Amino acid sequence: MLRSLVGSAVTHPMDLMKVRMQLGGAGAQHGLLSATAGVIRTEGASGLYKGLSGSLLRQFLYSGTRFGVYDIIREKLQTEPGTGLPLHLKVANGLVSGAVGAVVGNPADVALVRMQADGRLPAAERRNYKGVVDSLGRIAKEEGVSTWWRGCNSTVARAMIVTAGQLATYDQAKEAIVSYAGSDPKHVSTHLSASIVAGIVASVVSNPVDVVKTRLMNMQPDPATGQPMYRGPLDCIAKTVRSEGVLALQKGLGATMTRQCPYVVIMFLCQERIKDLLTPL
Repeated sequence: MLRSLVGSAVTHPMDLMKVRMQLGGAGAQHGLLSATAGVIRTEGASGLYKGLSGSLLRQFLYSGTRFGVYDIIREKLQTEPGTGLPLHLKVANGLVSGAVGAVVGNPADVALVRMQADGRLPAAERRNYKGVVDSLGRIAKEEGVSTWWRGCNSTVARAMIVTAGQLATYDQAKEAIVSYAGSDPKHVSTHLSASIVAGIVASVVSNPVDVVKTRLMNMQPDPATGQPMYRGPLDCIAKTVRSEGVLALQKGLGATMTRQCPYVVIMFLCQERIKDLLTPL
């Protein structure tokens, strides 16, 4: 739990930039640095931390659940305590635990995306949530509690991919580094190398789903018809590709990697240190 909260707090500005870039239309072609400078220029440096309360609640619910479920399933599948699992079981475990965590954390995810995206809207259209509690309360009151799970299909798909990419890749990379390079499984260099690999893999495979999730969560009704902009994930993909091109599904990849890799490194380094401290107990 602590590992995720620390990683989320440190990398929150990159997460905000990822959301802003993913929501950009066909004309929004700014790079990460220029987009970041634009936020600081128009909203101040504190603008990079908009939605932090939502991010921390999301990590508490989502990561706490998925890591707990992952560890429980891994222990159940191990033939002997401390033994590794085959890659396909690691991936399957990541898919299941990611899906469970996503359902639990989706309300906080909706609040987070909206708070992060607010600054890019015209002043008259901004929601101006005071924080994650105010956001969740107003969403339930104005749009119904079911809106807390808007975009849940995409959230679950992304979480399954990210969790499998992070946890299964980390375990597999760590085992490979120890086996083929002869590294010490408890040395920080082993943990650092394996976590960097996990961060890169998770970023690349999850970004298209993340783009769809972000757009579904942030969409507003069409002013003319009152209908939602997208009917669902597939409709969002079709309209995005039709209007912006297939590469639009990789919008914000640079921000995703800049955020995901440090987050994963911090998360796993904290995990290994905490594990070492608790082992004698």
